[in-house]
Amino acid sequence: MSEQNFWDDQNEAQKIIDRLNILREWIEPFEKVFQGTENISQLADEAKELNDQAFLDELLMEVGSLKKILNDLEIKKMLSGELDKNSCYLSINAGAGGTESCDWVQMLARMYTRWFQRKGYKFEEIDRLDGDVAGIKNITYKVDGPFSYGYCKAEKGVHRLVRISPFDSNARRHTSFASVDVSPQIDEDIDIEIRSEDLRVDTYRSSGAGGQHVNTTDSAVRMTHIPTGIVASCQKERSQIQNRETCLKMLKAKLYERRLEERKKNLEIIGGEKKEIGWGSQIRSYVFQPYTLVKDARTKVEDGNIIAVMDGEIDHFINAYLKQFG
Repeated sequence: MSEQNFWDDQNEAQKIIDRLNILREWIEPFEKVFQGTENISQLADEAKELNDQAFLDELLMEVGSLKKILNDLEIKKMLSGELDKNSCYLSINAGAGGTESCDWVQMLARMYTRWFQRKGYKFEEIDRLDGDVAGIKNITYKVDGPFSYGYCKAEKGVHRLVRISPFDSNARRHTSFASVDVSPQIDEDIDIEIRSEDLRVDTYRSSGAGGQHVNTTDSAVRMTHIPTGIVASCQKERSQIQNRETCLKMLKAKLYERRLEERKKNLEIIGGEKKEIGWGSQIRSYVFQPYTLVKDARTKVEDGNIIAVMDGEIDHFINAYLKQFG
């Protein structure tokens, strides 16, 4: 067997494994609900005969757990888009506001990494530019897990922070903005052609941690697709070649997503469909002072427990978005 055939077989085997994992994501919760419902039905009759209120209360708690599983399956059913099942790249970028916005990016980065952990997603930081004084100007994560793009796409847009600034000696309220961008990871066999004359490649020194080599060689790579202005950058690897490969994958993913979005918009124009939510619009506000409230501008979902939200408890915002906009 040739080396090429070996790698082709490996890729095909991985695709089969990925499909099996996706099916398992559906089958296992369904079986749990089916078996749990049967058990509760039988035990409820016994609890009534024995007049055991404590036992009935336990069964009601189990019913609540099963309802949550069913709700999660309902949400997953919404994730029927062509790319929803894929893994993704999630980027956070500071808006106008200097140090304030950079600090806000760092807060959002912490929120999302906590959420990734809650979801059981694997993630790695592949690009980062720290702020001049504090915080992060921009950061990109590679997120791997079933339907991670389908869930993460609900976070795409501008996030607004209102708080008393820790960087203001007069303790005034400040408003800061950061944008979140999400792109799917795409299969190698998807045809996205990028002409060399349409591509500008810049190399620079990595700014993140990684030892002397990272900071003294031009290993980091930034690629710009000139016709669209789409940019991808990576500094995770010590090798410039590896960073180029990752950059090219990200760029192809963004271009493919753009193609699908244009197709979707054209269909909406033909069908006369209009949506209130536009690309780049403010999607959520996080207010720390004079009161605490997180409010989603698209679904009107609110949560006064801002500490829990910033600790990664954002599923209720994402689920509401998927139910409403799919």
